[in-house]
Amino acid sequence: MAHHTKPIVLALMCGVVAMTVLDLSVVNVALPSIQGDLDVAPADLQWVVVTYGVAVAGFLLLGGRAGDLAGHRRVLVAGIALLAVASLVAALAQDLGVLVAGRAGQGLGAALAAPNALAIVSRTFAEGPERNRALGIFGAAGGTAAIGGSIVGGLLVQGPGWQWVFYLNVPAGLVLGLLVLRRVPVDDVGDVRRGVDLTGAATLTGGLVATTLGVHESTESGWGAAATLGLLAVGLALLGLFVVVEARVASPLVPLATLRRRSLVAANLAAALLWASFLGLIYQATLFVQQVLGYSPLAAGSSTIPIAVLSLVVSAVVAPRVIARVGAARTLALGMAVLGAGMLLLARVPDGATFLVDLLPAYSVVGLGLGFAQVAVQIAAFAGGEGDEAGLAGGAVETSREMGGAIGLALLVSIALRGADDLTEAFHRSVLGAAVLAALSAVVALALLRPTETEESPVPTPKTR
Repeated sequence: MAHHTKPIVLALMCGVVAMTVLDLSVVNVALPSIQGDLDVAPADLQWVVVTYGVAVAGFLLLGGRAGDLAGHRRVLVAGIALLAVASLVAALAQDLGVLVAGRAGQGLGAALAAPNALAIVSRTFAEGPERNRALGIFGAAGGTAAIGGSIVGGLLVQGPGWQWVFYLNVPAGLVLGLLVLRRVPVDDVGDVRRGVDLTGAATLTGGLVATTLGVHESTESGWGAAATLGLLAVGLALLGLFVVVEARVASPLVPLATLRRRSLVAANLAAALLWASFLGLIYQATLFVQQVLGYSPLAAGSSTIPIAVLSLVVSAVVAPRVIARVGAARTLALGMAVLGAGMLLLARVPDGATFLVDLLPAYSVVGLGLGFAQVAVQIAAFAGGEGDEAGLAGGAVETSREMGGAIGLALLVSIALRGADDLTEAFHRSVLGAAVLAALSAVVALALLRPTETEESPVPTPKTR
């Protein structure tokens, strides 16, 4: 690939990941308006958020594997198109059922787009410092979009209305899809005749969906409730069946040999804990500053700008250099330790907290830690893999992120609501829980990620034509 083309490809892939992440975060500040306009019961409102995350997590590996077989660019464009169409459906919704259906379609589109965007970045840039820098920028785009979504959502809700958080994707998807077709080279594809492992995809998706729903059910009914235990049992049974299927089919969705690659397994576990910690923190912090400190939706989103800016700078400039010196494993552990330290600072903020004295220092530390961790975990996932499994590796990382975020959010909400006397105490409890998850991710990085696997293993990239 021509050298001048690489920055264009990277910019477009950053646009893709920003679009998919925004759809998870931008809707949060719109929830009260959606509830009033569509007359949604409080207990049902959560599905506007949960449906998207569950759909993304359930289909990410299928999306990544489809890209390996049919071509990453082709599947990426299909995902962008589906995301745009589903966004239009959500924007035009007049009742909760149609809105949730649109959110499910958005999730499926994101599941097709996100892992293939990551795979295109991996194949475009040579293994080593060049790829590390590219992944740093790519990771920063996702992290920044997660924070920026709250700001964009606040502006749109306070301006033209909540529908525009969905309308925004229609022109964005059209422009982005056309640019990808024009500027991203066509990639070599695998043997499409092998097909896609639909049985494996069905059991995996069903298992992930049931498990996620079970964890969310626990926040309302408790862990010992029949509904919670039933959903968790179904989820675990389907995931077990998925392993059996993958061992028997000729072209498995997830070759079991891949699961013996220690760096990939450890990186995905660390990624799940990372995003369980961070996304749970952002959710709880947004509620705290609005419900306790009295911030408006726009002010609440804007307060997290320090996290976005520092994460972007560290991911793009500092983290790749640190990884080159000490390796991805140690860098990931460092990032999670710093992230956890920021959460401990937040666990001390009073109910009369001010931004400059209480929130800014803690948010700054969180941004530093996130910048180191999100780059390191992506590099660790790709280390030692074959080029024709880039989509699978990308899908696995994204699945871990979405599942970690969904389950982590449910766990932290449960921790916050049980036994807390007021909203401030609930926030402190949830933030301490997030700090524990961050510490566990650091332990996983140090204990399971071997330096040689994340520093020396070559990562072949598929050829382009």
